[in-house]
Amino acid sequence: MKKLVILALVLTATFCSSPVKKNMMVNGKIDGLRKGTLYLQKMEDTLLVSVDSVEIKGEDSFTLADDIQSPEFYFLSLNKNDGDSLTERIPFFGEAGEIKINTLLRTFASSAKIEGSQNQILWDEYISIMRKFNKKNLENYETFIGADENKSVEERAADLKKANESILKRKYLFALNFAMNNADKEVAAYIGAYEVGGTVPLFLDSLYNKLSPEVKSSKYGLAFKQEIDSLER
Repeated sequence: MKKLVILALVLTATFCSSPVKKNMMVNGKIDGLRKGTLYLQKMEDTLLVSVDSVEIKGEDSFTLADDIQSPEFYFLSLNKNDGDSLTERIPFFGEAGEIKINTLLRTFASSAKIEGSQNQILWDEYISIMRKFNKKNLENYETFIGADENKSVEERAADLKKANESILKRKYLFALNFAMNNADKEVAAYIGAYEVGGTVPLFLDSLYNKLSPEVKSSKYGLAFKQEIDSLER
C-alpha cells in the first residue's frame, strides 16, 4: 500500500510538471533590446489579453507560445519597464507552426519582419494596396485646399465628396475581390467580417459562400457569418 501511494505521488508530480504543448511558437530577435517584458496578446471579445510573456534581461532574442485553434490576429507587445515609454505593439496573423518576428528596438513596429504565416503574407499585400487608397484620399484633401478659387466652397466640397466616394467604392471592390481570390485563407473571412461592413448583403453572401469549409468554421468565419446574419434584408 505504501509503495502504491509513493507511485501515485510520483505520477502526479510528473504530470503536473509536464508543460502544456503549444502548437504556435513565436520567436525572434529585437535588435537593441536589453531590458523589458514581451507579451503575446490577442483579443477575447473586446479585451486584449496576454497568453504568454517573457522578461528580457540582457538578451534580445525571445520565444513565446500559444495553443491556437484557427489563424487569428495576435500582438507582440513590448513594455520597456522604464516608467516612461508606452507599450508598443506589432500586430500579426498567427497560425499553427513557427512564427518568426525580427525587428529593431528604436522602430519596433515599423521595422518588423514577420515570417511563417501565409495569412500574414496576404495581409501585408492587402494593407499595401489599402495604403495607396488612403494616400489618394489625402491627395484629394490637398487638392481641395488648393483648388480653383473661382469655385465656391460648396462646389469644391462637392468635388471632394465625389472623389472620395469613388475611392471608397474602389476600396470595397478591391477588398471583396481580394478576399474572393483568397477564399481558402482565414484572412478572407477577416476582411469580410471587419473590413467591408456596410457592403451590399448580396456581395457578402457571395464571398461567404466561396469560403472553404475550414475557413467558415474558423474564428473569423463564424464572426463573418454573424455579421451577415445581423444585416437587415
